[in-house]
Amino acid sequence: MPGRILLAAVAVLLVAASPAPKAGGVSVKTADYDFAYRWPAEVEAIPALRARMAAEQSELRRSLASDAGEARRAAAADPDLRFVPFQYAAEWKVVTNLPGWLSLSQAVSTYEGGAHPNSGFDSRVWDRTAGVARMPLDLFVSAQALDAAIRGPFCEALDRERAVRRGEPVDRASGDDFDACIAPSEQTLILGSSNRKTFNRIGLLVGPYAAGPYAEGAYDITLPVTPAVLQAVKPEFRAAFGP
Repeated sequence: MPGRILLAAVAVLLVAASPAPKAGGVSVKTADYDFAYRWPAEVEAIPALRARMAAEQSELRRSLASDAGEARRAAAADPDLRFVPFQYAAEWKVVTNLPGWLSLSQAVSTYEGGAHPNSGFDSRVWDRTAGVARMPLDLFVSAQALDAAIRGPFCEALDRERAVRRGEPVDRASGDDFDACIAPSEQTLILGSSNRKTFNRIGLLVGPYAAGPYAEGAYDITLPVTPAVLQAVKPEFRAAFGP
């Protein structure tokens, strides 16, 4: 009996001493480009998801290297052109970590010459039960169903933010595209949680030029999961959502 207790104690110590997964990713700088692609420890702890991220970064880096090399050769052949090394930086972050799901968002910044860098967003949810990555929008019946459920409150929240940045109310009847009520389903959808049990928040990341000029920057709108939103969720995923 003492021997068994000792072995059990050693096993516990070994588990406790095992290092926790660290954040992963790649960072490479060459004469042609500066590339960075990172993901958090929560992704590193899921082999299949880590492999997916690694494959994505490999393809993105290959494409960046090809485009940058082509631009450098074009500049070398034309004295009117000046080559500037390309840049690509992407970082995945955890939105929420639920028992059955890992929700992630990504911020991307790129530069290939021009007046300023460009930026954008992406998102995924990892379905632990199925062992697959899904686009958040795929959990809904359709883009149209989601728009019908949240377009009103989304545009109201967006207009409030626009008014703060512009110093004046937004006139949707102006005919200006930057005053329009845009479709939430066309923005980057992220799924969040305040109770760590279910998705009870919906985030909409709106990139530059989608809702205003570049100088206004991006918008981040958060909405609650309401009964109308629940009705827009596919039946097989409704258990993952809650008010």
